[in-house]
Amino acid sequence: MSLEIAFVGAGKMVTAIVQGILKSNTFQSDEIACCSANDGTSEKLASLTNIKRFTTIEEMLAKAPATLVLGCKPQQLSELPLSVAENTSDCLILSIMAGITLNRLEQTFPKARNIVRSMPNTPGQIGEGASGYFFLSPAEEVDKEVTRNILSSLGQIYLLHEESDLDRITAISGSGPAYIFEFTCALEEAAKEIGLSPEMAKELAHQTVIGSAKLMEASTFSPEELRNQVTSPNGTTQAALESFSADELREIVKRATTAARNRSIELSNA
Repeated sequence: MSLEIAFVGAGKMVTAIVQGILKSNTFQSDEIACCSANDGTSEKLASLTNIKRFTTIEEMLAKAPATLVLGCKPQQLSELPLSVAENTSDCLILSIMAGITLNRLEQTFPKARNIVRSMPNTPGQIGEGASGYFFLSPAEEVDKEVTRNILSSLGQIYLLHEESDLDRITAISGSGPAYIFEFTCALEEAAKEIGLSPEMAKELAHQTVIGSAKLMEASTFSPEELRNQVTSPNGTTQAALESFSADELREIVKRATTAARNRSIELSNA
């Protein structure tokens, strides 16, 4: 059986993709292969999923995979052997590496059939991710379908209108989970500050964020409407929200996401 998908890298995100596409029966384990640095990750992934494993990318590319997924660290791209340019002729290249532009990918894989740059996020590890993606060239339907099948294994997917949208996606969904985690940390610290035990502070902060997210997902109401449902006039929630407003919480978030977008642009142009 021919090799349909080859993965460079075998970390958490690649593992999530492989498990997702195997669960959906889109591809079979003997149609998928991986290789990685000498860190034990490819051995672990192959053992976990029964996909093929190669010790070098040259050996893997010799099997002429239809799609090559770049799931390695961005700095490892420059470490790939020069032979990958010749050995990826007529191959679809899908990158999940942050900050690597299509221009740079095209320089590395000049003979590729097409190249896709994507930006997934860490909730993709449990199938609850959000991934934006953009093609270098107008894509054939088969490449659109393969890309959708691979990225949707991580969660929701969004075809973007231009490559610069990836910097915006990075600022919102790419970095966004860290914002939620940081807010949870702040809520936990505040709970301890007003006198709750560390154990209860942790449990209440975590469950409040998790429960609120699940309610937002299940509800037909907008986040603003859900907020209003919790907020009684002159009540406790209103007092807290007025404090947020006085400290310009929304402006703080705008400045933070702008900083993230600008840094994404800087890293892409480095």
